[in-house]
Amino acid sequence: MKVEDLHIYQNSMELAEDIWQIVQKWNFFERDTIGKQLVRAADSIAANIAEGFGRYHFKDNKNFLYYSRGSLLETKTWLMKAFNRKLITKEQFENFKNKIDQTGIKLNNYINTIGKNYK
Repeated sequence: MKVEDLHIYQNSMELAEDIWQIVQKWNFFERDTIGKQLVRAADSIAANIAEGFGRYHFKDNKNFLYYSRGSLLETKTWLMKAFNRKLITKEQFENFKNKIDQTGIKLNNYINTIGKNYK
């Protein structure tokens, strides 16, 4: 199995690309402040999943999945700030919030399955 086969990885990559498409249209100040933070947090979700997967050790993998979960919540926070500052619409915010909530459920389920039979 490859990391690219994991649904949680695919969802995380899609989320980050969707965010990138919006942020790249913002003006310089918006991109330089909230935009950079938002894109970095969103990119970090899939990056941490991949890094943990590549460690080939259950404990290391779980630790990186916890980092990924932290990045997921950080992404949600930056999206709330973007919405509050009228950089994204309510519809965009709700769409991202739903994707983040669903990704969080899948990520938690994945975390709970890692090394379950090897404690």
